[in-house]
Amino acid sequence: MALSKNAGGARRWVDDVLGVATLIGMVVALWLIFIYTPVELVQGAVQKVFYIHLASIWNAYLSFFIVFVASILYLRRPSAAKDRLARAWAEIGVVFTTITLISGAIWGKPIWGTYWSWDPRLTTTLLLWIIYVVYLMLRGFVGDPERGRRYAAIVGIIGFIDVPIVHMSVRWWRTLHPDPIVARAEGPDLPMSMWYTVLYCIVVFTVLALFLVRQRLHIDELRETLLDLRMTAR
Repeated sequence: MALSKNAGGARRWVDDVLGVATLIGMVVALWLIFIYTPVELVQGAVQKVFYIHLASIWNAYLSFFIVFVASILYLRRPSAAKDRLARAWAEIGVVFTTITLISGAIWGKPIWGTYWSWDPRLTTTLLLWIIYVVYLMLRGFVGDPERGRRYAAIVGIIGFIDVPIVHMSVRWWRTLHPDPIVARAEGPDLPMSMWYTVLYCIVVFTVLALFLVRQRLHIDELRETLLDLRMTAR
């Protein structure tokens, strides 16, 4: 029992640190975005959405990669912990993909004159969002929970194929989306102040993702504990 209390105390301490770090990090990120970095000469102030946009898609990629790995491990040797981990990261990935699509629309309206176009990058990103929404919905539609988890794992593995397609779409097809200015072989095409802000926002959003996943996993554990108590009480 003492070990359990110590483990619970350590978890709360880690969650508190992540929560405080996320809060402070977001405040600093806003200062960097709106005060520290210069206004881009061509696009103007709307370009500042870029920092949120890029940090969001990075975390969507990261989330779906973890879903991919956890799903492979689940199919090889099923366990509730692997399934919970994959599901939690899938939910966070969908959140960050949603932010990516919304921030891209905000950016696109003044630059392209429209919130949406069926541009290859936009279309493949929307497809990525749909794939992982289906991943989450499968669990509710399949009557057998175990079979639903297996189906979801398969979708989580196959769906990850779209991540490199999204990333490479601006190189493979003609697109309105600007060419990469960060992930380039010759190095980032950005002033150093913008580059530092990009890196900082990616780190802060990743800390946010970790915090949210830990909270999601904790909710799952509490739900399972509640179900066990109900079964015991019968």
